Amino acid sequence: MPTARDVAKQAGVSTSTVSRVMNHDPRISPETRDRVVKCIEDTGYRVNQIARSLKTNRSYTIGFLCPELSNDFFMKIAEGIEMELGKYGYSMVVCSSNGTIQGEEERIRLLYEKCIDGLIVIPATNSGSHYQWIKDLRIPVVLADRLAEGFSADAVLVDNFNGTYLAIEDRIRQGERRIGYIGGDLALTNARERDDGYRKALESYSIQIDDSIIKYGDFHTESGYSKMKELMQQENPPGCVFIANRYMHVGATKYLIENTAPSEKAVSIVSFDDLELVSSLGFCKVVVRQPTLEIGITAAKLLYDRVNGEILPYPQIIRLKTELHKI
Repeated sequence: MPTARDVAKQAGVSTSTVSRVMNHDPRISPETRDRVVKCIEDTGYRVNQIARSLKTNRSYTIGFLCPELSNDFFMKIAEGIEMELGKYGYSMVVCSSNGTIQGEEERIRLLYEKCIDGLIVIPATNSGSHYQWIKDLRIPVVLADRLAEGFSADAVLVDNFNGTYLAIEDRIRQGERRIGYIGGDLALTNARERDDGYRKALESYSIQIDDSIIKYGDFHTESGYSKMKELMQQENPPGCVFIANRYMHVGATKYLIENTAPSEKAVSIVSFDDLELVSSLGFCKVVVRQPTLEIGITAAKLLYDRVNGEILPYPQIIRLKTELHKI
């Protein structure tokens, strides 16, 4: 089995230089790095992870904790994290909290026992005080998609407020005056910011807010279905409905497909976040696209910097722009 000494000999460098290349030391010149990497590939050398961990006091592993593994939005974020951290030789352990604080506490302890170097969390609830103990152990924590009350941490979010505002503004400019709303649990910061954007857009155009056409679900398909049903069964249903995430969009569209006669004027949908199939079914007119992969990549970069002692103002709250897409 090839060793670091074999790589060093072939590359004409010291074994310490090989080690620095493996650890992405910025002091190594690009030319030397490329030469060593080529020799690593040619020899088939693989680092002994256990020995590396003992020497550096790191596991080169990070944890990713999200509310649900079945949620493809969360998994797209995980893909971005893995893409970015893979560049630095890190692996990732993915866990689900099953959407509960208890689940988060259990999984964080499990990840701690795996000797993770850092943790990226998509909070399951609005509470975050139970994350503090792992941060106190000098294990960096980065939040993604949502903030958590009672816990100050680096975070990577999207611009929920302006994304929603611009989508509602677009529909108002197209002549819509009665725009319904299906939102998520307002305890979650992303749901609350989207709700604020909706309300501010109506206010800006002097449209009175009608609470009867504002419904709140839980970001899942079933609530999208039931809340659209509640809206459409009103005596004066809205002609346009903003839906605050992709899964409620799916449920709402399912209801409309099942209950809209060909002769009826179909309600139009504005959706925060995109699903290609649902957007092509004729109801959705505007989509607020999130840079989902970029959320993961940015969170991974931020965590890597923290793990490696980069001096950054604390906390770093990074908001990524959304994109308005008309269908």
